[in-house]
Amino acid sequence: MSYIYVVQMNIPAQHEAEFTRIYDTEHVPMLSKVPGVHKVTRYRLEKTNDSRMQKYLAIYEIDSPAIVDSKEWEVAGAWGDWATKIRPHTTERHHSFFEKI
Repeated sequence: MSYIYVVQMNIPAQHEAEFTRIYDTEHVPMLSKVPGVHKVTRYRLEKTNDSRMQKYLAIYEIDSPAIVDSKEWEVAGAWGDWATKIRPHTTERHHSFFEKI
C-alpha cells in the first residue's frame, strides 16, 4: 500500500446512530471489496486543540488515488443506504490522499 485516503466529516447528533450502523455494516464492507483497497479503519475524535476538527475519520489503505475515481468505487459507495440516508446529512467533509514516504 502506497497511499492512504483520509475522509473526515461530521454528522448531526440525531443521525449518529444510523451513521455508525450503516458505515460499519454497509459502507465499509462494500468499499473494502473494491480492487486496490486493503484496509479501512474508522475513528471518532477523542480530543483536539482545534475546535474545527471533524468528529469522524476514516482511513482507507489503497494502492492509488485513482481507485476512488473507479467505477467499482462509485458502485460500492452508492450501494445500500449510505448515499440516500447518510451522505446528505454529512457536513464539513474533507477528502485527502497521502503518499507513503
